[in-house]
Amino acid sequence: MRDRIDAMSELADIVFDCAHPASQARFWAAALDGYAVAPYDDEELARLRANGITDPEDDPGVLVLPPSPDKPRLFFQKVPEAKIAKNHVHLDLRPADRTAEVARLVALGASVRAEIEHETGQRWTTMADPEGNEFCVLEP
Repeated sequence: MRDRIDAMSELADIVFDCAHPASQARFWAAALDGYAVAPYDDEELARLRANGITDPEDDPGVLVLPPSPDKPRLFFQKVPEAKIAKNHVHLDLRPADRTAEVARLVALGASVRAEIEHETGQRWTTMADPEGNEFCVLEP
């Protein structure tokens, strides 16, 4: 048993490496209930301009805010290399209606990789976001 629970870490952000942070941020903000791309205020726009970025669409780091402070933020950061292999960590989404949610996510730019029925009877859809990062949509 730990004597000092206050020394434990808290989850701050879930970080996605990607080629185009702005479009990935918009996809995930639309995919997740209540999430929104952080707004660009004058101070943030000035910071971007100071770094030679004149269009927020070219921002190398885009934050997506959760609907409440008890949920993790999502951060999308530009990296030069493309995704090569399977994710070692992925998100599982649990909607009220898996079929409808898969269709909605496809309309946002995701793709279906597989429909899975596990030997335990659990069913899910393995999908990929617009840059190929896998995630699962679970049965309710």
